[in-house]
This record gives sequence, C-alpha cells and structure tokens, in this order.
Amino acid sequence: MKKVNEELNKLSFDSAKDALRSEYIKSLKDDNFKELVTELSLTEDKLMKYTSKLQECSVEHGHCKTCKSLAECKNSVVGFVITPYATNNRLTFSYDICRYNQKLREKNKYQENAFYFDIPKEIREAKMSEIYRVDKKRAEIIAWLDNFIENYKKTKQGKGLYLYGNFGSGKTYLLAALFNELAKNGEKVAIIYWPEFLRKLKASFDTDFDKKFEYIKKTPLLLIDDIGAENLTAWARDEILGPILQYRMQEKLSTFFTSNLNKEELETHFSITTNRVEKVKAKRIMERINELCTEMSLISKNNRK
Repeated sequence: MKKVNEELNKLSFDSAKDALRSEYIKSLKDDNFKELVTELSLTEDKLMKYTSKLQECSVEHGHCKTCKSLAECKNSVVGFVITPYATNNRLTFSYDICRYNQKLREKNKYQENAFYFDIPKEIREAKMSEIYRVDKKRAEIIAWLDNFIENYKKTKQGKGLYLYGNFGSGKTYLLAALFNELAKNGEKVAIIYWPEFLRKLKASFDTDFDKKFEYIKKTPLLLIDDIGAENLTAWARDEILGPILQYRMQEKLSTFFTSNLNKEELETHFSITTNRVEKVKAKRIMERINELCTEMSLISKNNRK
C-alpha cells in the first residue's frame, strides 16, 4: 500500500511539474517575459517555479516601456516596477523606482530641508523661476526677495518680511518661492499656516507639544502664514507667539509673515481677547515683529477666483 501511495504522489508531482513547465514555456512566447528571464542567470527548473510572479514582472516592465509620465503609470504601485533578481542562486523580487518617479524625487529633494504645516501642494512646490513678474505692483517685492536670497546665502542671516495685502494676491506663493529656493541651497526652512498650527498645537499638549513648539521657535527660516486670521486667545498671543518671536529676535533668526492686515490692524487684533482689551501686550508683540521684519504690501487682483 505504501508503494502505491508513493507512486501516486510521484505521478501527482510529475503532473504538476509538467503543468508548470508548460505554463513557463507558453509564457516565453511573450517578448517581455523572455527578455526578463534571459537576463537572469538561473536554470529553467528554478525559474519556472516563479512563472506567475515573473509574468507579473513582465507585465509591469512592459508598461514602463510605453509609459510617458508618472501620471500614466499602470503598475500596482505607482512610480515603481516589480523586478526579479538572481542572488546566490535564488530568485528575489524588489519594487524598483521608475525613471519618472526618480526624476520627481530629485526635483523635490529640497523638501527634505523644509517643514510644511497645512500647506497646499502648489505652495510646497513654489519656484522663484515661475513667479509672475510682469505685474508692476510686485516688482519691488520681487527685487527685495532676490536680494534677500543673495545675501542670505552669504551671511546665513537677514531681516525678514511682513507682507500684507488682499486675499488671493499671491503673498504666500511669493514667500514660499523664496523659502524653497533657500531649501534647495541646503537651508532649513519652515512654512506654517498659523491658524491651523495653533489649533493643532493646543490639541497636542499630551503628545508632542514641546517638540513642535521648539522646532518652530528655533528653525533658521520661518514663515508664519496668515497671521491675524486666527481666533485670538491670550494663550496663543502670550504663551505661543510671544516666546517664539522673543527667541527669534534674540537669536537673529529670519522670520517672515503674510497677513491680510497691515501692522496697525494686526496690533488691534492682538489687543482684543475674549474678555478684555490688552493694548500693552499687543504693543509688545508688534515691537518684536517690527524688530524682525520689514513691511511691504501687495494689493492685487484675487487670483483664487
């Protein structure tokens, strides 16, 4: 009985092996499959065990041959291709980055030097080379930015800019383009959307509050976006913004702001809390901002319409 079982098992094994070989040989009729396995220095017996996985690889490599952009990627993991490798007489598989994804990563490598908080993709990828320079209202600001970049690369310091103006005029894009340009030069920068940063900071008391607060306080280049749009509280003004500005003023760290309010309007904003008017505390905040920044305005059409 034992011998009969052994014979049956052998027949079953041989049958499965024949089916596997047949499928492998059939797959070799596909040019992509054949090209892929030809480059692997393994015997047919080893390769045919992975016929199904190799078929998947050949399909993905076939996609890559005709792909024209990352947006057209048809592979299971966008921007990557499953690739077989022969290592120590064994077959292994790896997700390799495609040429378009690699190019994009190299293009955006500067973002490793940048911290963005609640900042949209358009702003994270803002470029000095793509800012709109025809508008005469921007000419003085752009000249200021160009000059700051040149000087900062040499000195690693410089007085920041308080840029105010109407909604949608492009204030954030302009300053983000400057920050991204410096990040490409290896500088550490941070761009934070102030109203949301305050909300998330308050919610993180029991987790990483100190880490977030210290990072923003000490980062070499800081852009506080949309200051004056937050729901003002004494805590936000006196316990968060005040210490950040005081430290940055003492350490001469470049600090930038965007706002829909001019400085006089911002001071009024800081003087009003939920229960009282505190003009002295507001004035102290403004003194620090004045020490840190030059003020410029950008009044232009609303580009978000």
